[in-house]
Amino acid sequence: METGQALKNVAMVKPVYDLEVRTTTFARDVRVFIKQLPKTIATIEDSKQLVRSSGSVGANYLEATDNLGKKDELHKIKISRKEARESRYWLLLIEIGANTSLEAERQRLAQEAKELMLIFGAIIRKLL
Repeated sequence: METGQALKNVAMVKPVYDLEVRTTTFARDVRVFIKQLPKTIATIEDSKQLVRSSGSVGANYLEATDNLGKKDELHKIKISRKEARESRYWLLLIEIGANTSLEAERQRLAQEAKELMLIFGAIIRKLL
């Protein structure tokens, strides 16, 4: 079974609000989006930044759940929020040309990044 299919199966079993699945799906969807972009110097460079930040959202969330103490958890959640904000920035900056389906996907991904920022912000407030 492909990893993507395994994630979909996990998503069907676990609620949609499971942040591990949600952040992983976000990073995977960003990668699919990037593969469809026109290959320009700017797009290639912006895409590299977007890949890093989108993957870092979930990676830092996973580290936050390692139970290494409240201070470490808070720090990692703050990084996840920061990386979600950065991902949104790169999504809004990246060139897509006149492709309306890419624009729709960009807006969907930017909205997901914003929602992740809000979720992590709520977690931060709860931890403080």
